[in-house]
Amino acid sequence: MTQTNAEETPKPAVVPQIRLERKHPLAIRWMHWLNFPVLFTMIWSGVLIYWNDSDNAYRHPHSIYRIGIGPLTILRLFPDWFYQKLQVPYHVTQGLGYHFFFMWIFALNGIAYVLFLGLSGEWRFLIPERRSLRDAIQVTLVDLHLRKGLPEQTKYNGAQRIAYTSVILMGAGMLVTGLAIYKPTQMHWLTTLLGGYEMARWLHFWITMSFLGFFVVHVVQVVLAGWNNFRAMVSGKEIQSVSAPSLQQERRSWR
Repeated sequence: MTQTNAEETPKPAVVPQIRLERKHPLAIRWMHWLNFPVLFTMIWSGVLIYWNDSDNAYRHPHSIYRIGIGPLTILRLFPDWFYQKLQVPYHVTQGLGYHFFFMWIFALNGIAYVLFLGLSGEWRFLIPERRSLRDAIQVTLVDLHLRKGLPEQTKYNGAQRIAYTSVILMGAGMLVTGLAIYKPTQMHWLTTLLGGYEMARWLHFWITMSFLGFFVVHVVQVVLAGWNNFRAMVSGKEIQSVSAPSLQQERRSWR
């Protein structure tokens, strides 16, 4: 009789196991996608309103519309050629109408989002933890290919927790400063609290610029993360690979 060497025994092929894991609730997905056209319309209408002030800002430079030191202007945002290239219509009244109408949709959607986070317990996955800043630095280094190995995470990593919480705070800031600009007389206490009408405009403008910066980074990160991540925000479920030991453990728990 010949004995077969254990090393020569053919090993069964390892078939990767996958499963659909619930990630985003329906309410989160609805409010997320509703924000996209609302914010786009608000930013576009804000550009129309902004153009109304650009001529005066050109003759009387204002800190809102430029980056500079004292009287020295380093960069003027959205100059006249920007509007000419995009053929932006000079419809200031229309811009004001759209802006103030969609402002209330943005506000109601934001309030509903915060309430849902609090009532459903989803805030536990979103609010930064003690280690979030450290994890965010590590995630950034991995994205820049300066380090390997992502930290452990639950639904969101440390960078996402900080970014998404910051977006909620920026949304609240946009709403508060917008109300101070919209009703400076009726809500004079709020305008005064923000440092006056001009300071409220300054804050509103640069919070909007921060929103645009986040949007660009967010889209890039979604593209880099791949289709699986995008699908999770559409269907609510994400494909996860499951190792054999963990799969067996899950099957035991199902029995």
